[in-house]
Amino acid sequence: MSFSDKQLQILTISEKLFASRGFDGTSIRDIAEEAGVNIAMISYYFGSKEKLMESIFKERTNQIRLRLESLLKDETLTPFEKIWIVVDEYAEKVIQKQQFNKIMYVEQMLGKNTEILSLIRDLKRQNTELIEKIIKDGQRKKFFRKNVDVVLMINTMSGIIMQSLINKDYYRLYNNLQSLSDDEYNALLKKKVVEHIKLCFKSILSNEE
Repeated sequence: MSFSDKQLQILTISEKLFASRGFDGTSIRDIAEEAGVNIAMISYYFGSKEKLMESIFKERTNQIRLRLESLLKDETLTPFEKIWIVVDEYAEKVIQKQQFNKIMYVEQMLGKNTEILSLIRDLKRQNTELIEKIIKDGQRKKFFRKNVDVVLMINTMSGIIMQSLINKDYYRLYNNLQSLSDDEYNALLKKKVVEHIKLCFKSILSNEE
């Protein structure tokens, strides 16, 4: 799915408002005013607020799906190298797209909008199935152990990253990192988070046979 520049502008504004006010707290009128367009244009492009949210999710997750499909076909990488790329790129995307991930987190915690929850589940299932294929390939090649719980493994990765972002000021204070600039600290935190996830995944996946 490809979007025009105007559609992408509307999606970006919508994402910002949904992240700050919540889905239910944001109206199409709010989005139209912030984006400098009329309500009819948003209705023409997206149909409804739910379809607008769906378009945000699809636009933000499409690249992840395409990347996972590409990794599956790449025979130059070992299964572990593919998983390390997944970790590196997932961490980068969460950090870059914090507003989008805030929407995902809040909507799942609130659990009010069944349409949005169903959409999130469908998109997560698509990516989980692709990661599971990478793991099954690693199991066939004797890199990974059997009986890996893929959903819990992915939850480990997403949970560590989200909690690290939520608590990044505390981590900085606890480890006496106030002398670092914000850019230096964010780079260090990302490096440590990725290293920690890879250690966890190595323990989860390593074939002990």
